[in-house]
Amino acid sequence: MFAILMAVFLLTCLALILWFAWRSPSDNLPYAYVSTVAGLNGEFGEPFGIAVKDKDIYVSDGQNGKVWRVGGNVTTVFAEGLDTPSAIAFDTVGNVIVADSGSHTIKSISPDGVIKTLAGVQNRSGFADGDAAVALFNAPIGLAVVKDGKIIVADTYNDRIRVIENGSVSTLAGSVRGYADGLGVDTKFDTPSSVAVWHGKLLVSDTGNRRIRVIEPDGRVWTLAGSGSGGMTDGSLYSASFVQPTAVTTDNNGTIYVTDGNTIRRIGGGAFPLVSTISSEHRGLIDGPKFKARFNRPSGLLVDSSGDLIVADSENRLVRRFSSDSSGDKITAVEVENLRDKPEEFRVAQPARWPFDPRDAKRDIAGTLGEIRGEVVVGSDQVWFHNGLDIAGAYGETARFIRDEKVLRPIAAENFGTLRELLRMPTLGYIHIRLGRKVSSEPFADERFLFERDATGKLAGIRVPRGTKFNAGEPIGTLNAMNHVHLVAGRSGSEMNAIDALTLPGLTDSRPPVIEKVTITDENWREIETSQQKLRIKLEDKPRIVVRAYDQIDGNSERRRLGVYRMGYEILNADGSPRTALKWTISFNRLPPTEAVKLVYAEGSHSGATGETIFNYIATNYVNGDEFREGFIDTTSLGLGDFAIKVFAADYFGNVTSKEVNISIVP
Repeated sequence: MFAILMAVFLLTCLALILWFAWRSPSDNLPYAYVSTVAGLNGEFGEPFGIAVKDKDIYVSDGQNGKVWRVGGNVTTVFAEGLDTPSAIAFDTVGNVIVADSGSHTIKSISPDGVIKTLAGVQNRSGFADGDAAVALFNAPIGLAVVKDGKIIVADTYNDRIRVIENGSVSTLAGSVRGYADGLGVDTKFDTPSSVAVWHGKLLVSDTGNRRIRVIEPDGRVWTLAGSGSGGMTDGSLYSASFVQPTAVTTDNNGTIYVTDGNTIRRIGGGAFPLVSTISSEHRGLIDGPKFKARFNRPSGLLVDSSGDLIVADSENRLVRRFSSDSSGDKITAVEVENLRDKPEEFRVAQPARWPFDPRDAKRDIAGTLGEIRGEVVVGSDQVWFHNGLDIAGAYGETARFIRDEKVLRPIAAENFGTLRELLRMPTLGYIHIRLGRKVSSEPFADERFLFERDATGKLAGIRVPRGTKFNAGEPIGTLNAMNHVHLVAGRSGSEMNAIDALTLPGLTDSRPPVIEKVTITDENWREIETSQQKLRIKLEDKPRIVVRAYDQIDGNSERRRLGVYRMGYEILNADGSPRTALKWTISFNRLPPTEAVKLVYAEGSHSGATGETIFNYIATNYVNGDEFREGFIDTTSLGLGDFAIKVFAADYFGNVTSKEVNISIVP
């Protein structure tokens, strides 16, 4: 029996290799560059689905409930009044078909912008096949139209693939949430988010299972790619891994493209059926050569008539393009900054409140943006920036939404049952919360939280569908053993300092930061020697400044140590007059990229749930938002003689403290 199964497996692998080798000539579309097509004027709230007709690009906007038309350099509203539209596609007579996730329906938009419901019951979720007018969906996200006019729907939170045909809805594949290949309703999916036609078959991005699946015309389902282990690993079809594949599409040669996490992946396109990544693995916003180009939660993609790959870059709120030449517009640093939410705008968008009741009662701040998490030790990369504001509460206390928002991510709730359980809304994140349930783990009486149970009846997972709406003050869950809400302010990839972005009631700070120690080292981290109360720095040295410091906010206990908001230094002459201007070298108004952690914090820095809190700031390095670089004291511009280094540590509220170190620059 084993020999038979092995033979079948090997034959299947061989068939796949031959299929791809025949269908996908080597580098059939040599995408080389990424450019920005639309959205630079801030039109889009959340571009998600992409469709193309007569060289015009149509884009669904989940946040604003619109479909836009991009023609050349002009972007106009094609239709509005939708509720979190997701995937879109043209039918055989020119209507735009929309998966309207927030209303749980499939809608049609005529060429003149008239909207009607094709299937589903407005604002009613559930599962029911039958007549299209009474059939029920649960926040469908993906859809495709096949040549015979059938509409294929990824009924995302019902974990099924449905078919709309001749006014009726039926289930093609899927049953309950899980993972199983097989035939029709005996198969299982987990949060399928996209479907596409592929050589007469259907491709499904099985987001929760981290796999790409195939549905044959007879309803047979098999797995094309993905080990299911998570992460981002290129390689063979079954060894490659995906983060969260969301959208899937193909070109005319059968090469498959997938939006996955913050990247674009490709299946095929060469002599062998491999999975490869065709953009940078890092989140961000950069145009240019494809392997350097950065995206932020891309959610829709389509190959247009010219062969270019069009991408809905959702979190960056742009439409982007892969092409074979570099003629497209490349986004500038100024344009990137203009697209970002501004703290001064963010803080007045809705009334501020604390994430507990009473809404105006001040709470203790236990952590701020930019603090190190983990410990800097030689040979270890297990360190990262704290990306939010920790607001202390009591174990089991009810946490509440601080603003009106709706869910946009297909998978917004993650890490179920762990101390890192979270819900990511478009501009706010809530972490360390027992989502949708009481301290006893009993679920709230709130159908917006979709729970999964295992065979024993124990809670095993939670989902909050795309398009789900919450109001400020409504309960989100209860605090777990971390005893605080980790509140993230700003969109993913553009996190702001929450103290700046949210004017929280009663929050004050009259306590300046504390500078514990200033150390001057050479470029190899050896401490500079002292002579007659001065540090002797050789003229050819490249000195570093390391400052051990911390901050506290009014109400913090003496044991509480927070990170500083800004760090800087200046050089003084022997008489105390400024030799150089004050340089604010490290700032935490926005979250820097993770790769900058070791440019902010020197060895020995440590912070987390346990152990001593130590912040050793490398004040000579420059880290501010996306910009970061190594730096040293410029001894050659100072020349020989006696000087003083004056370091500064500041908090957001304007409190500043300083400390001087005398130095002597010698031959």
